[in-house]
Amino acid sequence: MLRLDDYSKTATGILGEKRETMLDNELLLRPQLGQTMRRGYTIPDGFTFGRPNAVKDGGTAEAMTGWAGSISLPMPRKHEKQRGRDFISLNRAALNAGLTNASDQYQFRATHDVRLKAQDEDRSRNRTRRIPPSMVFGISTRPSTPVFELLEHKYQDMWLEERRRSELTKREKEHTKKQTNNKIYETRASLLRTHQIPVDPAPLWQMPKFQAKALPHLQTFRTERKRRDAFDHHASDGISRKGVFGHGIYEPAKS
Repeated sequence: MLRLDDYSKTATGILGEKRETMLDNELLLRPQLGQTMRRGYTIPDGFTFGRPNAVKDGGTAEAMTGWAGSISLPMPRKHEKQRGRDFISLNRAALNAGLTNASDQYQFRATHDVRLKAQDEDRSRNRTRRIPPSMVFGISTRPSTPVFELLEHKYQDMWLEERRRSELTKREKEHTKKQTNNKIYETRASLLRTHQIPVDPAPLWQMPKFQAKALPHLQTFRTERKRRDAFDHHASDGISRKGVFGHGIYEPAKS
């Protein structure tokens, strides 16, 4: 019989219509002071929490309840893997039976089943583990700390010696590499493979009618030689001038 006090810790309280399913809804339940929050599960009287232990391994619980006449420990068994079909053996058997076409082989495979052998299981069966009678179980004792070697910095000296040997080996390799490179002489063929002679770019294309008729409207030089001399003088004079193209003022002398 449910009372109104059971609904006092719900979202609606004691007001409104009440249903038994409201006590099973976790969203409607509210936490109570000093108690753990309920999850909406109805637990019967005399309910025992935990998980039953049905393993009989000859322990204290079995000794208190009485040992059985014969103790049989459960042996762990591995889950058997589903082995695939051995199509090579099936094809060989079909050929021995005189079946060559696809339909006969399909019918033969439907009526005969050959599975692959489990190699891991065969190996585990053939391998037997024999424990000697004088075997001691456990782990070996940790060796004592070499205090004397720590005090004389033996490990530091060993590390420094190892670093010195590695450094000497590295220097020997570099020296050998330099000697090997010095013996290589460059030839004309090797230079041609690494260096390409610069080639003047092809002139821009012009229409044939403008190649001979397109002349400048103004000639400021009397002759072609005068024009070349002026350009050569401008190029040599631009060395001592400032600017990217050598058109600026003259640079002062540098000491």
